[in-house]
Amino acid sequence: MTTAINNKKIVLVVGAGDATGGAIAKRFAREGYVACVTRRSADKLQPLVESITASGGEAHGFACDARNEEDVIALIEQIETEIGPIEAFVFNIGANVPCSILEETARKYFKIWEMACFSGFLNAREVARRMVTRQRGTILFTGATAGLRGAAGFAAFAGAKHGIRALAQSMARELGPMNIHVAHVVVDGAIDTDFIRNNFPEKYATKDQDGILNPEHIADNYWYLHSQPRDAWTFELDLRPWNERW
Repeated sequence: MTTAINNKKIVLVVGAGDATGGAIAKRFAREGYVACVTRRSADKLQPLVESITASGGEAHGFACDARNEEDVIALIEQIETEIGPIEAFVFNIGANVPCSILEETARKYFKIWEMACFSGFLNAREVARRMVTRQRGTILFTGATAGLRGAAGFAAFAGAKHGIRALAQSMARELGPMNIHVAHVVVDGAIDTDFIRNNFPEKYATKDQDGILNPEHIADNYWYLHSQPRDAWTFELDLRPWNERW
């Protein structure tokens, strides 16, 4: 296990979509971090990489199946060896797929768990193994209200999000004494995305009243968590618009 020797600091965002994940990558890049971003399709990352580069930052896109152990191990090795040490890791895969428990299939239930929970374990474990050798780092998990209570029609998603929250709790308790900050972010509410704009126009219409979450403001909170002094670390941060029902 070797590590690139340079002064670069890396943020790895697994699940760097067009909204929250991409905004987090851009926020860290503004602070001088090299943004390493992943999705299943590398082509979809190109606009994000180009945007960060055009703003004077550095970014690298990687196609990776976050559920595949061999792929994840190879990805972390490549980043650490060829680019630099991963100082911050963000797990941002969602898999929010509604379905009645009466119609849910074993295959889909398992796939949602793989995407939203198991892949978080794989990636966080590999990053943590590097961070503990340096005795520093930040590991951040994107959660949801489903990780606190399961809603009707969301059994698979709730199970996965409960699992990722439990993983974050266990990792925080184990790795905190090693100077690694692990935190879980509950994002409750609609986010300003094309999906919300096209499928929930009434909800999107509340944007002018700050009724939906701005991805850039979400990203500010991830940077805040990473920047916290260790005498006042936050484990769980709850983000929701002022008008969102609890």
